[in-house]
Order: sequence, then structure tokens, then C-alpha cells
Amino acid sequence: MQVKKYPYCDLNRYRGLLIEVGLILSLGICLLAFETKTTVKKSEITGSIVTQDIDNEIIPITRQEQVKPPPPPPPPRVVEVLNIVSDDIEIDEELEIEDTEADDQTAIDITPVVTAYEQEQEEEEEEQIFYIVEEMPEFPGGELALRKFLANSIKYPVIAQENGVEGKVYVSFVVGKDGYVTNARIIRSVDPSLDKEALRVVNSLPQWSPGKQRGQPVRVAFSVPITFVLQ
Repeated sequence: MQVKKYPYCDLNRYRGLLIEVGLILSLGICLLAFETKTTVKKSEITGSIVTQDIDNEIIPITRQEQVKPPPPPPPPRVVEVLNIVSDDIEIDEELEIEDTEADDQTAIDITPVVTAYEQEQEEEEEEQIFYIVEEMPEFPGGELALRKFLANSIKYPVIAQENGVEGKVYVSFVVGKDGYVTNARIIRSVDPSLDKEALRVVNSLPQWSPGKQRGQPVRVAFSVPITFVLQ
């Protein structure tokens, strides 16, 4: 059965209108509340005003008492001890005074005085290393004997053989005034094991004929290449 409603009995037909009216009224009330101004009435003070004097309290300035350090202790008293010696002691030793006057025949030893500059010059000449001199150092038997000595003394390192390392190591050294080799060092490296072996061989070199400059033996720098080749 279909339900039928009469339009005049519908309670929701004025719902939208009532909502709009309510919104308008509330908005109007809010605007009226914001626009309303209240006037301040004249204020009256009842009673009398009493002024009260405030005493300024003076705060005393206090300082912390300094604690003085205790006085140092008095120095220890020195007690003098007098040893009384009898006067009847005889002294066997007699004071001898030598004559210090010199004559024409008196020999005087004079130690030569070496100045600091001369000493530095001598040290520089001793430490100076020459690269080219009038007579170069010479290995016993010449250059061919030096090559033969190096070839016979070299022991190829096992680790270098296993890794297949080859090359030419340049070693620099100084031939001293006495002909012995000193200050050997690597100037061109190939492998640490080969460098170590090259230094060992150079340090084992026998005595050379020292180099000379102006007829005097001097220190001369020298270098040799040592070749390591696998066969």
C-alpha cells in the first residue's frame, strides 16, 4: 500500500527558511555586540591619599678578611764547634817558593792557536766530496776486474727469481782517502731484494786506489750499475 502525505502536513517544508532566518538573526546579534560601545563614567576617588616615607637602608660594605700565610720557620741555628789544638805540634813540610823569573835561556812552549775559521776550513776540506778529480779512484786491476768481481759476488735473490724480477740497479758510493768504500746508497731502484743484494756487494768491495787532487788524496763519489738478468 503506498503511503500518501498531504503537503500542508509536511513538517520539513519550512526547514530551509527557518535555518536561513536563524543564521541571519545570529549574525545580526554578533554585529550588534561588536558595534555596541560603552561610555566610561567619571571616576571618583574616595578617601585620602597618604604618602609614606621610605627609609633608605644603608647596606654596609663588607670585605672578606684576608688570611695571612703563616710566617716562615726560623733558619736553623748554626752551632760553631771549635777544635782546640795544642801548640806543640811540629810541621815537617816547609813551603818552597820557586823562582819564576825568566831569562834569555829559558825555554817557553808555545801552543799554536787555531781559529774557528781555520778549523771549519779544515773540516770542510776533510768532509768535501769530489765528483771529478785529476786522478780518479781505480779498482785493483781496472774496470774489467771490477765488473768481474761484481759478477762473481752477486747472488741472485730467490724471491726475485720466483717473481721473475730483472733490472739494472745503480749504486752510488764514496771512495775515501784510504781507498775504502763508504756511504753506499741506491740512486735507482728496481726491487727491494735486488737493491739489498747490490748494496751488500758494493760494501764488500776491496780497497781502491784513492783519488787525488793536486797530489793529495781526497774523497771521490763513484757510481756503478749492477745488472740482474735471469738465465
